[in-house]
Amino acid sequence: MIPLSLPHRLILVRHGETDWNREGRLQGGQDIPLNALGREQAAEAAGRLKALEPGFATLDYICSPMERARETMDILRRDLGLPAGEYRVDPRLKELTFGAWEGFTWRDIRKAEREQAHLRERDKWSFVPPGGESYRMLAERVRPVLEELQRETVIVSHGGVARAVLALVGAVSPLKASMVEIWQGKLLVVEGSKAEWL
Repeated sequence: MIPLSLPHRLILVRHGETDWNREGRLQGGQDIPLNALGREQAAEAAGRLKALEPGFATLDYICSPMERARETMDILRRDLGLPAGEYRVDPRLKELTFGAWEGFTWRDIRKAEREQAHLRERDKWSFVPPGGESYRMLAERVRPVLEELQRETVIVSHGGVARAVLALVGAVSPLKASMVEIWQGKLLVVEGSKAEWL
């Protein structure tokens, strides 16, 4: 994969926690709302953004269309004192789809689909769950979004999307990207091929 060179700083925010996150269930394409901790994490991300970038009002804001991401963006903008709803929604920023595995925990899958789970552990980047998509496929979906960025941007999206971005800019290898922990309530700041948590 040829690394993508971003001319502007990108600030990634993963949506706040949902009950399915807490229970360890695969959400993927399921529209699960934030829980109370998730709403606190969205507010925490707003505070971090305000501290990082005094000119936050001039940034571009783009969001996944999924409920948990939009609720995170709405809280973030509310706490920054920015107009509600004045951000772009891009369906290409939806979470990695786990297909038939959505709603189950990894423990469930390892019991019911032992061989498939083992194959995924061997190559998380390229493995396609039944009816789902791989990180490689997700990266192909996300790459055009990054290529279209015109200025410094805040993207509120998902863990899978953040992993794809890390691989696309060359911050880590695709294999490592698929295993990176993506935190809620923090900012992942990407400049060139470097990424830093704040």
